[in-house]
Amino acid sequence: MSTDSIREETAADRSVVQNVLIRAFSTNGEAALVEALRGRTDPQISLVAERDGEGVVGHILFTPVSIETPAGAHPALGLAPMAVTPACQRQGIGSALVEAGLAACSEVGAQTVFVLGHPDYYPRFGFEPAWRYGLYYGKPGPNPAFFVQALVAGALDGASGECRYHPAFDGL
Repeated sequence: MSTDSIREETAADRSVVQNVLIRAFSTNGEAALVEALRGRTDPQISLVAERDGEGVVGHILFTPVSIETPAGAHPALGLAPMAVTPACQRQGIGSALVEAGLAACSEVGAQTVFVLGHPDYYPRFGFEPAWRYGLYYGKPGPNPAFFVQALVAGALDGASGECRYHPAFDGL
């Protein structure tokens, strides 16, 4: 990816990111979700992928998730959504976004990251089925698309319970 770069999203990228999201998904739900979350969570990691000659071709967002346990809530981050324009998919841009995003999550002190996504895609980045730890989203039990990654050794020790995303996710 010598002609590609990953950087923080700026205010000037806002409409281009919306276009990337709309083109990458079959509905505008993810674009509406990103708009609903902008600036309303802390921390919030929003990165874009740029390709020389094409501008912004990808986007990834991480926002807070709460792990609700009998002992109380534990903070984490959730990856959602991640998008690459259709013409640029399967070229390593999504992988570069995920890797840069996980590094940024570590930099802000996150210990755990969740993703609801494709079972064949996210395990390559170190994500594991969340249910292995008794963690779930929506309803208790295994969900083959719900994954977790501990960024810090031991971060998942005793962390079983429900994972709650920002209320904006309820609209998806």
